[in-house]
Amino acid sequence: MTSTQTTDTTHVGVAAALAGLPSVRTAFAQFSLQGRVALVTGAQRGIGLELSLALAEAGAVVYCMDLPTTPDADWVKVQEYCAGLPDHPDVGTKGRLEYMHGDVTNQKSMWALAEEIVKTEGRLDVAVANAGIAATAPCLEYEADDFQKVLDVNLNGVLYTAQAAGQQMAKLGIKGSIVLIASMNGSIANPNGQWTAYNTSKSAVLQMARSLACELGEKGIRVNTISPGYTDTAMTRSVSRELFATWASQNPLGRIGRTDELRGAAMWLASDASTFCTGSDIIVDGGHRAW
Repeated sequence: MTSTQTTDTTHVGVAAALAGLPSVRTAFAQFSLQGRVALVTGAQRGIGLELSLALAEAGAVVYCMDLPTTPDADWVKVQEYCAGLPDHPDVGTKGRLEYMHGDVTNQKSMWALAEEIVKTEGRLDVAVANAGIAATAPCLEYEADDFQKVLDVNLNGVLYTAQAAGQQMAKLGIKGSIVLIASMNGSIANPNGQWTAYNTSKSAVLQMARSLACELGEKGIRVNTISPGYTDTAMTRSVSRELFATWASQNPLGRIGRTDELRGAAMWLASDASTFCTGSDIIVDGGHRAW
């Protein structure tokens, strides 16, 4: 599979066997991102860095964008770990991680960053709009500036990221994949919580993805969301241990999710394994919403 091709899904699996084509293992190859280029926001740490490494393991060149002008020591350590990975017989040559400073709330800057990636790499195939913040306050006292700050990052920043990537995909005729990181909180609310701004922003991201998917489908650009449940990150670790334990008890698995447990959904949506999936929300919440 070259960098400009996608899997011919009319000749994969059973269809290939019935067509009398040579036997080729495609189940893992469909997840290969060999020759692809990706942009992941909020990717210096946490979920963003985890998904970036997964995409690089699958063969992509991944631009990890975040606010600091330079990455911290932990990010550099992950970059070095990625560089030392062996190639894989099904996925192909590993990709690499690159760091890029940027602010998702600056629309024109985001557009320019995507153009810069294309000038350097020649293409942009995948975008993961992951950057987000969480802030709590009583709903009747939420200050306007604080509420707007959450929306600026979690909602506007997601749109600007999707626009930046989508513009380049459309210009180059790339049937790319845009993944927006939403939350289970976009569909439910928290008992004994003060998450009005965060929940509102994530609910809007779900509808944004459906709307973008409908508009961009004719260009072959897919847009989907991943809705994590409570996940163990630096942001969630800032809460009290009592609340952390309460969250763990609120799903059938009885625990908090790990960032690596989001890898599969992201790799599937980014790759040719999901070419008929758009406008969908992939829920990864330990069954929290199944009660």
